[in-house]
Amino acid sequence: MVKNSEKVFSIRYRDKKTKARVGILSTKSGKIETPFFMPVATKTAVKHISSGDLCDMGAKAIISNAFVLFLRPGVELIQKMGGIAKFMSFNGIIFTDSGGFQMYSPHLYINSKDGGVCFRNPYTNEKTFVTPEKDIEIQLSLGSDVAMCLDSMPLISDSREDIAEAVRKTYEWAKRCKAYHDKMQEETDKNKRQLLFGIIQGGIHKDLRELSAKEIISLDFDGYSIGGLALGEPKEEEYKMIETAKSVIPEDKAVYLMGAGDPLELLEAISRGCDIFDSRFPTQNARRGAIFTSKGRINIKSARFKEDKNPIDINCECFVCKNYSRAYIRHLLLQEEGAGLRIASYHNLYYLQELMKNARKAIKAGKFAEFVKKFKSKIK
Repeated sequence: MVKNSEKVFSIRYRDKKTKARVGILSTKSGKIETPFFMPVATKTAVKHISSGDLCDMGAKAIISNAFVLFLRPGVELIQKMGGIAKFMSFNGIIFTDSGGFQMYSPHLYINSKDGGVCFRNPYTNEKTFVTPEKDIEIQLSLGSDVAMCLDSMPLISDSREDIAEAVRKTYEWAKRCKAYHDKMQEETDKNKRQLLFGIIQGGIHKDLRELSAKEIISLDFDGYSIGGLALGEPKEEEYKMIETAKSVIPEDKAVYLMGAGDPLELLEAISRGCDIFDSRFPTQNARRGAIFTSKGRINIKSARFKEDKNPIDINCECFVCKNYSRAYIRHLLLQEEGAGLRIASYHNLYYLQELMKNARKAIKAGKFAEFVKKFKSKIK
């Protein structure tokens, strides 16, 4: 936790027509202006993107996966290399997810008890049991700036009873994560000033989402994550659940919507008061040829771009749009060339960094609602 003399999150600007705000999140590695989007570096690398690329595109924060790194290369190696930031040579802010989502993957998951999650290590085939305390220990040892509590993430399709049980388990684990994190911060020198976020679950059930928010907020975390959304549920339901959680979360706490990466989805979430985002959506789409532009998404693999000499987006200033034609990028992706995967991924991530920057500018100018309206009018 950041020292008491310094606020973890402070709001600098508020939009008058929406709940959008610009704030400053303070971490041990520096401060970052919100709202911001984090590229996903699950294994300490964003697919096809280097740490240098991240710096060049203006990404000041990323998220990695503690569970995946625990499996390979192992916490001990990363510690020997000086921590996660030095290991991947990223000069910015690093979030780590607990890995609860991955633990529940069908090929890994064995069972879940009140004590924690039992899963099968895919590399050794051994059974491994991760408790809330163990999960926090992993994240402290990795040296991340912001850690997530271990949570039980239900699927949207799960029964109400299963989602209610996930809410209960998430709260019980959050209590243990918080207690252990506080203890380690007070009694040891391990990763001093690391922030800890609690995760709110509840599916698309308003009462369960509200219950989870109230329970998690009662533990007084540094910030709050809204989990279990952006998983294919109708957007209207997603936005209602954001509003439900936000109605409970204190105004002076940063709000992280996990897994959101569609451009319009991000703006809708910002208008409802969310501050932090991450998703594999932009890079997954790029690898498939779905490219973000100021006029909406295009399928660059389409035959209509075969002889197109234009850049992906004439309004984009990234190195991809300054140097390569749509025809060339289409060719590379159709041939599954690594260079094509890199430049398509770079463009989509750059696009979201610019979208966040422009959103912040609009909020500061008191014109965010107009900014969103104009954005919607342009996309197809």
